[in-house]
Order: sequence, then structure tokens, then C-alpha cells
Amino acid sequence: MKRHQIETAPRTVSTCVPNTAVGTHVFDVIGYSQIKGRSHEEYVASGTFLVGGLLWAVVLYPDPPAFVLDDDNVTAFLELRSQREGGGKVRASCDVRLVDQTTGLASASPSPHPDADKPFRVFDVEAEEITRASCLKMKRTQFEAPPYLVDDRIILECVVTVKKEPRVSRARQVPRIKVPPSNITQQLGDLLESKEGADVTFDVAGEIFPAHKLVLAMRSPVFRAELLGPMRETGPGPIAIADMQPAVFRDLLQFIYTDWLPRLRALEGDDNGEMIRHLLVAADRYAVDRLKLLCQSILCKNLRVGNVASTLALADRHHCGMLKDACIEFMACPNMLDDVVASQGFVDLDNAAPSLVAEAKEKMGRFKKMPRMTKSNDPEDE
Repeated sequence: MKRHQIETAPRTVSTCVPNTAVGTHVFDVIGYSQIKGRSHEEYVASGTFLVGGLLWAVVLYPDPPAFVLDDDNVTAFLELRSQREGGGKVRASCDVRLVDQTTGLASASPSPHPDADKPFRVFDVEAEEITRASCLKMKRTQFEAPPYLVDDRIILECVVTVKKEPRVSRARQVPRIKVPPSNITQQLGDLLESKEGADVTFDVAGEIFPAHKLVLAMRSPVFRAELLGPMRETGPGPIAIADMQPAVFRDLLQFIYTDWLPRLRALEGDDNGEMIRHLLVAADRYAVDRLKLLCQSILCKNLRVGNVASTLALADRHHCGMLKDACIEFMACPNMLDDVVASQGFVDLDNAAPSLVAEAKEKMGRFKKMPRMTKSNDPEDE
């Protein structure tokens, strides 16, 4: 059975990685008392610093700005100072921590981030006006208490995280290593042909065949018993094979080593039916079951009025149940039955094996009542 080949496109892959930059800016406010209490509109801004290719500043309002109604908090904002054409929008967050001046370490803010549930805000790089986002809102009593405010000085550590559009790589073909198909049968066939390492020889009608005991024993329980069993032959000469033609034994060895017959297509025609019959007998003799089934399949495909009776007898002698049923079903066809019964092969079979003919007639009656078989048992179609 022919299999349709499906052509598939090569497998490709691309990679998406976050495009995130993190920077820390320390804002040291000295003389804190002098910058507070001036105006609700006034603030103090840090120097600009670079994070993610953009300039930022932290803006501190010691007194609540006019647009903030709560007058008991100190607030700070992260402000974008860059303007870049074609820059689009970025998302950024700022975590403001107060430095403990007794230890010099930045600690978590005693007051939670004003937008803790949504710490990242969108900044428009192309906007003409400055854009900002709140990054600190703390009770004044906490902000202006030791150990943060010491000697009229307060230090803010600002950790800014900028998220841009993630970087996506170009699609590229997935690397792969192609594994060639198995060639073990070819190697075994070459081993048989080269005769290298052969440790047993067979004499078939005067023709000598070198072979390898382990290969034969692996593939045939009969050869295993004869070559490795307690009754194995130990003589130095070749083992004689009686009642077999050299060509048949050669094909038997070829199949044992390679699980196939290179001349299979040539053997399927009517002219080679006799060779297939001899191979079936050899396969049965040495219990090479797949070869036996293959021979049955070929004989089944080539059933004719002139050979069905002899094929039935062969199938019966060598316990080929499927081939036997195929012969009987062929004979049961209404347009075949009269010709089969009138054939010389059927007459000879009736004389030589009347019980087999009686069995066939009894089964033909059952086959006539059954639907025709539609599924092939041919190993080639599997």
C-alpha cells in the first residue's frame, strides 16, 4: 500500500525577553527645615539620572501640594524629564526608601506605596509636558522622625524600574540533527555476503553456504536447537541439508538475515509460484514465521482455477490456516466452483486426500452464507 508523503515546513522558533532596566538614585536633602513651610506650590527636585535610556527626576513636596487635599502627608513623584521623538510610551515604577542614618542602610518605607496594587505607570516619551507618577505618600510624623531625619538631613534612596516593549528575536530555524534510517538489515545482509566471521557451514545439494550461528539461532528456534542445543552437531564438516534446493536455502538465509527478499516482486508472478511454495515449506521447516506468512500472502494473491487445489493441499500439510480458508473461499465462488471441480488438480486432490476435500466442501457451504472478505492479510499492506 502506497503511503502519501506530507511535506512539512521547517520548525522555527523566536524568543521574547523582557526589556527592563533598573537604576538607583540617592537623593540627599540637607537643610530639610529650610525647604519646607514655604508654599504648597514649591517642591525640591533631585538631579536628573538615567535609567533605561531616559532621564528621570524625583520631585519631593515637603508640604502637600495644592492639588492634594490631605495636609498631613509628605509626597514624592517620579518625573520623566526626557523627550524623544518616536520614543512611544514606557512603563515605570519608583520605590522610594528612607535611609536609616544610624546604620546607613535603606529600609522599606514605613508607609506603603501609594499605588501598591499598580506600581507601574505609563509615561509618554513624546509628550511635550512633563509626565509624573506618585511614588511616595507618608505621614509627616513618620517621615520627619529619627532615624530618618537626623541633623536636619534626610536621605531618600529611589529605585526606578523601566519596562519597555519586550525584545522579540527574529524567527530562526530550530537546530536539529538528522538521524539516518536504520541500516541494520543492510549490515546483516553484507555480513552474510562477506562471510566474515562465519562459524558454521551448510551443504545443500553440494553447494556450500557459510553462516553465523548466533544470527540463525536468534531468528529460528529450529536452528537454535540444532546449532546451540544439547543435540547440536559438533563435527568439523558442513551440516547437510536434505530435501531442499540451493536457491531456496539461499533465499531462506537472505530472509533470516535481512527480514526481506530482494527478489520479492519477481517471485510474485505465476511463473514463480513453485519457488514460493518451496520457500513456504522451508519457512515452516525452520519456523521462520514471517517468511511463512509472506509466502502465504503471495500464494493467496495468485490463486487461480488451475492452482487452487494444490495450494489447498500445501496449506493443509503445513498448517497455514489463513491460506487454507482463502483457497476454500475462492473455490466457493459460484462462477469458479464448476471450473475448479472439473480441474485435474481437484481430481488429484480428491483421490489423494478425500477427507480434505470433504472438509473443504463442508466449509464452502458456510462461506456461501458469509459476506466476502474485504480486508487483506498481506504484510505488504500493513
